[in-house]
Amino acid sequence: VKGTAIGTSTDNDGNFTLTVPEKGRLVISYIGYETQEVAINSQSVLNIKLTAAKRVMDEVVVIGYGQANRRDLTGSIVKIDGKEVQDKPNTNPIASLQSKVAGLSVVNNGTPGKEPDIRIRGTVSIGNVHPLYVVDGIFNDNIDYLNPNDIESIEILKDPSSLAIFGVKGATGVIAITTKRAKAGQTNISFNTTYGFKNLVDKIKMVNANQFNTLFAEENANNNVATPDYPKNLANTDWIDAVTRTAHFSASNVSISSSTDKNKFNLGFGYTHDEGIVKHEQLKKVLVSLSDEFKLSKNIRVGVNINASRLNDPYNVTSDAGGPDVLNAARKVIPQVPSGTIAQKVANPYNSADSLTSNLYYSTFPSIQNSGVQNPLIQLENEWDKTINIEYRAVGSVFAEINFLKYLTFRATVYGDMSNVDKRVYTPLYYAYNASGSAPGPYLVNNLTEVKQYSNTYRKAQQDYILTFKKDFGDHNLTATGGFTTYYSGTFLREAEAKQNALGSPIPNDQRFWYVNNGFINDQTQVTSDLSPTDNVNGQNEYSTVSVLGRVLYNYQQKYFLNASYRDDASSRIPEKNRHQQFWAVGAAWDVSKESFMKDQNIFDFLKLKGSVGVLGNQSASHLDGSPINYPAYPSLNTGANAVFGTNVYSAATPAYIENPNLKWETVAAQEVGVELNALQNRLHFEFNYFNKKTKDLMTYVSRSSLGIPDELINGGSLRNWGEEFSASWNQQFNKDLALTLGGNITFLKNKVLSLSNDIPNGVLDVTSQNNGEAISETKPGMPIGYFKGMIVEGVFQSYADIIKHPSQDQLGTARPGDLKYKDVNGDGVVSYADRTFIGNPTPKFTYGVSFNLTWKGFNLSSDMGGVWGNQVYRTWGALESPFQRVNYAAFELDRWHGAGTSNFVPLLSQGDRINYIGSTFSIENGSYFRIRNLQLGYNFSRSIIGKSVKNLRLYVNVQNLKTWKNNSGYTAEYGGNATSFGYDNGGGAIPRVTTMGLNVTF
Repeated sequence: VKGTAIGTSTDNDGNFTLTVPEKGRLVISYIGYETQEVAINSQSVLNIKLTAAKRVMDEVVVIGYGQANRRDLTGSIVKIDGKEVQDKPNTNPIASLQSKVAGLSVVNNGTPGKEPDIRIRGTVSIGNVHPLYVVDGIFNDNIDYLNPNDIESIEILKDPSSLAIFGVKGATGVIAITTKRAKAGQTNISFNTTYGFKNLVDKIKMVNANQFNTLFAEENANNNVATPDYPKNLANTDWIDAVTRTAHFSASNVSISSSTDKNKFNLGFGYTHDEGIVKHEQLKKVLVSLSDEFKLSKNIRVGVNINASRLNDPYNVTSDAGGPDVLNAARKVIPQVPSGTIAQKVANPYNSADSLTSNLYYSTFPSIQNSGVQNPLIQLENEWDKTINIEYRAVGSVFAEINFLKYLTFRATVYGDMSNVDKRVYTPLYYAYNASGSAPGPYLVNNLTEVKQYSNTYRKAQQDYILTFKKDFGDHNLTATGGFTTYYSGTFLREAEAKQNALGSPIPNDQRFWYVNNGFINDQTQVTSDLSPTDNVNGQNEYSTVSVLGRVLYNYQQKYFLNASYRDDASSRIPEKNRHQQFWAVGAAWDVSKESFMKDQNIFDFLKLKGSVGVLGNQSASHLDGSPINYPAYPSLNTGANAVFGTNVYSAATPAYIENPNLKWETVAAQEVGVELNALQNRLHFEFNYFNKKTKDLMTYVSRSSLGIPDELINGGSLRNWGEEFSASWNQQFNKDLALTLGGNITFLKNKVLSLSNDIPNGVLDVTSQNNGEAISETKPGMPIGYFKGMIVEGVFQSYADIIKHPSQDQLGTARPGDLKYKDVNGDGVVSYADRTFIGNPTPKFTYGVSFNLTWKGFNLSSDMGGVWGNQVYRTWGALESPFQRVNYAAFELDRWHGAGTSNFVPLLSQGDRINYIGSTFSIENGSYFRIRNLQLGYNFSRSIIGKSVKNLRLYVNVQNLKTWKNNSGYTAEYGGNATSFGYDNGGGAIPRVTTMGLNVTF
């Protein structure tokens, strides 16, 4: 009964009995059908027939600063129901959308709490490429505070007519998230819980101890050197297994919602414990949400919305031994090093009379692994519990909405986002055991204690004042929106550290003393702080924007549609000359299915042609390594310079780059045309879009320090992303018990750098040294952004005669049989660095996804599958990864060249043959893959079983990353990065298989 707590549920035949007020209204709802309201009017019997839920084109979707019927829009907005992400084992809900949305690229990460690499319709900048999050109206760059179970829907906004209203932040796309609100006339208590485990899959293959002994001896023989003495048979450790585990995932949530005619209330609590497959890696989240809307009168509503979180991320982001780096470190250790411990007496370094027995981890053998290779368990097991890293965050809003003069609505909203991170890292004293050499025994790995303390505060505030006019004028329908909005962001990060000196007392291994001012530091020169705004970790900065905006949605007879939007942004980060920048879009659509000539056909139920054009903005300024430049118009200062006045030399500071008074934000000229249709009695939905985006005025950091010229931040160059999106779904109701939904999407994407500034040295925007100083990632005109550059390998020299016949490689180094044979690309008769060329593209030619959902009575079986095709991955580990560091051999090195005809791809084993250590196609691998992303089986209990007191009860089991078919050697085929350097397999990044079981119950 609407406005009351009175209610019931029908039996399997739809019958129900309810005692109700004489003149009340019933609210009837069921999943998959339209909610209906029926007036009682003293009737004792009601016969009600529910109709199927709205078709896709009738959905109400979130747009900037409002909502609209999907049919009235001219752009591309994909709506995902919150149920799609609530039962998946991901703390970030967008991770669950991989392969589900055309044009949306999601590269996931296996480390708990780490965000996916998300891009919408390509890499549109050389700086910021990630989309803007808009959660219940508030702008944000991450959604770590959000509980997936609180999400009502997710909208992916991709086209210019949808994005121009977001101004300088719209070019990279928008992910709009709406959280749950209470449903009218209902009181619900819901409880959801999930538990499961994670396993490492697709483990990289390394050699065992016997194989290492063989290969190492052979490599030394190739260089005519004696094999060092080391314990050859001490152990046969699988180091990947040694640092990983079966991890656990659990999440529990409870929510209470209630609604009356005047009040809508929703309260939610959630707790997540997410372990990583690397030992000791874990993330703990406590999440609270509250929303309350109150109708003061017929025309006035007020409300509040709050999301609060406590994140405990104790180790995986605090140390080089944390996160996926542990996997990379583990595969370097040779298998002869034991992974277990040995009991040894160790002395107190500050009291020789004090000794104790400790279980020590083995070090690597200094005779062969003495250059940056260490047993990762030494640091992991001694430091994993020596970090406190807790973030408290609250994101909320308060609004008031007034309807007046019948057609006008004014809404004022004030948002706040406040977080504080308390992070303390203690480095203790600890030993390891050296099993090699003439005197095996314990040694101090770290003999001085240290405390690092971080106090990081983030403040964001937003104000929106929006006026909306909505009226029908006969056949003309108009919705006009205008508004004023401000945004502020402040980051205040402080870091300090206190180090024990050689003569001082150690800082105790006690959390009470893990502070810089701990009372144990007798030398204040060992206490330092860092507030530098140029430090990527510790910077402090503020900025604000002030904006005006407007939008018109118009249609004639619900057949011809016109959307237009405009925004003017003023930013404190940009020089006054260009402080105001304007963005706009115009879109049009034609509902062909409403024309008279379509009335007699029975194929198309809905057919719309659409197109839009506009100019979008990108607030992007980055160093060459992808780190942000917080004050692009105001260069920070670099210390370390000297100034001479007379006979005196003084310390000096210089600007980081030349100040540019003409600097402005990047703009993206975007176009889209498409078609959307429903056919065959609405069973088939199909959508096609062609998009074209040209980014102009690329904000470019020009590094010329090697030429002795100051660096500069300029607007220069352009790039283009274009492609096609296809998506389709089929709904088939076989009978009342059996139904099937099939879906699929595919996106074809092209990317090309069109031009770069003439001020850039050698015409190359960015060179990333990923392979011992050789240029690998490069961005230049005419090529895809961040393409791989290097030598093309034509094979392996089999003999000296083979070397003589081939163009000389002497400029690269002296070659011998067994070395790589490089191609003379430019045909000048010699092989040199001038022959480096395109060897791979990290951007796939297309991405795709397939899904199905089969329901039979109470059972449902669903699956999401997808992958990419046509991209390359650059492998930095394994053969030839470093000529200066002895690491374990990859299994594929068993196929190395060791005599004429033995191999024409893997060269001979020799760190001395530096000619092989050049970025080349030898390290390029096929990045195409296909993955069964999710497979789920669930059962919804019938009313006859659960009774009237329970509205819904569901049990399910879900397997994520069930199986991946790939072609490369790494743990996975997907690797993110920044705008100009991505697609690198650095020996980590494993994506685990996650098996979970869940229970959902609603009262």
